[in-house]
Amino acid sequence: MADFRDFEEYQIPVRGGDLLRWAAAEPGAPTAVLVHGITANALAWAAVAEAVDRRVNLLALDLRGRAYSRDIAAPWGLDADVDDVIAVLDHAGLDRAVLVGHSLGAFIVCALAARHPDRVESLVAVDGGARLPLVSGIDDPDELLEFTVGPAIRKLHMTFADGEAYLDFHREHPSFIGHWSPQLVAYLGRDTLWLPDGKVISSCIEDAIRADGRQLITDDFVSEAINTATCPVTLLYAERGILNQPHGFYDHDILTAAGIDRARVTATLISDTNHYTIIGPGVGADTVAAELIRHAEHKQRGRANNTAAPPEVAA
Repeated sequence: MADFRDFEEYQIPVRGGDLLRWAAAEPGAPTAVLVHGITANALAWAAVAEAVDRRVNLLALDLRGRAYSRDIAAPWGLDADVDDVIAVLDHAGLDRAVLVGHSLGAFIVCALAARHPDRVESLVAVDGGARLPLVSGIDDPDELLEFTVGPAIRKLHMTFADGEAYLDFHREHPSFIGHWSPQLVAYLGRDTLWLPDGKVISSCIEDAIRADGRQLITDDFVSEAINTATCPVTLLYAERGILNQPHGFYDHDILTAAGIDRARVTATLISDTNHYTIIGPGVGADTVAAELIRHAEHKQRGRANNTAAPPEVAA
């Protein structure tokens, strides 16, 4: 099994910011690009990278306004995020790629596929991408964002005594109880910003987070992108919610109301996972990795068939 710490890190010299690369064992292996959730960073994919076990090249970026891409200037919003993922593809020399997104990242990769179908081979959307149901009595996008994402938004204006206090805040999160891991500690460490007085805050810039959240909630194009993307799409969704509540973001009825065509989008429930553990160690990361590998290797086979030498013709 690969170790999630075995990655290369570099800044791409264009919009798009900081990038992690988990290299495949074979030089000619296919590549997938991974896009994290709303207050996350590239190390959210650590457990998935381990489960992929070097069968696919993985490129995972920090979205602007987060972690090591914190200092990238505005504009904020999903339109800028889409452009940044395109910049990653360009920098990597990828005409087309398999894209994988979690939560907000799923909406980003679906929007990219709808806007730039020539750049996307296929999509894996993880607990996101399909229109979320409305919450009765909440019309304000910022209020709805806080209701939906909960502690991930509240921590953006909190200051913690030190790095350990920041970890303690997350140890009490309902979705992480019983699921604490080295991958989670590394992911949270990447999000920890140390202040001159020794205290810490989240690396996330609140304006960037809220701009992404508002567009996700109010932009019909973003909400419908999964239904207009022309490439193969897999949607993997968690059994439980963002606070480990019994009901997750999606079920059969919610996906039907969101307009998901089951003949075109393969939608699969990942049992015994919540919104976070669906990409964490165990059944979540293992399932996401298997689907990612399936998409990437399908692309590889298609490319091999298309570039195979023509048969010789007898003289």
